[in-house]
Amino acid sequence: MAAGIFVHAGLPEYAEPSNGGDVANMAFVIGTQSVAVIDTGNTPGLGRDLREAIRQRTDLPVRFVISTHMHPDHVFGNGAFLDDRPDFVAHVNFQGALMARADTYQRRLEESFGAEEAGRAVLVPPTVTVATTHRIDLGGRSLELTAHPTGHTNNDLTVFDTATGTLFAGDLVFQERLPTVDGSGLGWLRVLDALTALPARRVVPGHGPASSPWPAGAEDTRRYLTTLVGDIRAIQKDGGTIDRASAEAAASEWGRWRLFDEDNPRNAVTVFAELEWE
Repeated sequence: MAAGIFVHAGLPEYAEPSNGGDVANMAFVIGTQSVAVIDTGNTPGLGRDLREAIRQRTDLPVRFVISTHMHPDHVFGNGAFLDDRPDFVAHVNFQGALMARADTYQRRLEESFGAEEAGRAVLVPPTVTVATTHRIDLGGRSLELTAHPTGHTNNDLTVFDTATGTLFAGDLVFQERLPTVDGSGLGWLRVLDALTALPARRVVPGHGPASSPWPAGAEDTRRYLTTLVGDIRAIQKDGGTIDRASAEAAASEWGRWRLFDEDNPRNAVTVFAELEWE
C-alpha cells in the first residue's frame, strides 16, 4: 500500500463461519531491522495466515505486535506470534477492558468457529503499555504510538508511520460499515479533531478499504457521530425517551452504511445515556 506497508482489508460484515471471521483490517510494517504487526484479526487462524503473509515477504523478526484496542476482531490472532517473542503493545487500559469481557469473547468465538479454534485462542496480555505516547524503531523508520482518551473505546491506540505519512487509526475511523460506540460519542469526536491535525497522507481504518486520503478519510465517521449526537440532543430537549432515540436518531444516515439497522439503535442507547448527564 506504501513503501514497506502491507494491509489486508476485512469484510464489512459481522464475524461468522461463512467469512471465517475476516471482518477487520490487519497490517504490518517492515523496517530495515524488524517488523511491526498492527492488529491480528478475529481468530487464531487469521493470525497464522497473517504471520505466513509476513514470512512470504521478509525474514526479518517480528518484534512488535500492536493492538489498536481490545475488541476481539482485532486481537484474537495475537497468539500466533508468541513464538516470535515480540513486544505486545497496547493502551494502558487495554488489559482491564479485555479481561472484563474475556469470557464473553471466548464464548462467542466457540459458538461461531467451534471448540477447536476457540481452544487455540490466547488473549495475550501486553508487555508494553502506552499511557500517552511511545515510539518504536524498526530500523530506518519509526512508528509513533498515541494513547487516546475515551472515544470508540477507553483503550484506543493509533500508530503513525512517519516515513510514509500513514496513520493506522484502528476503529477510530470506520468506512462502509457503521461505526460502533463502545465508549463516548463526544469523546470520539474530540479524538478525531486531534487526529486530523496530524500531517498524515493516508489512513488505514479499522474497517473499510485498505487506505484512504487523510483527513478526508475521517469525514464519514465524523458526520455520522455528529448527526447522532445532534439528533439525540434534540430528542432529549423535546422530552423524548431512549426508545425514541433508538428508533429515530441518525435516521438520515440510513442507506450510507452497512449494518446500520443492527448497530445504530445500540449506538443511540449508548450516546443517549452519555448525553443525559451533560
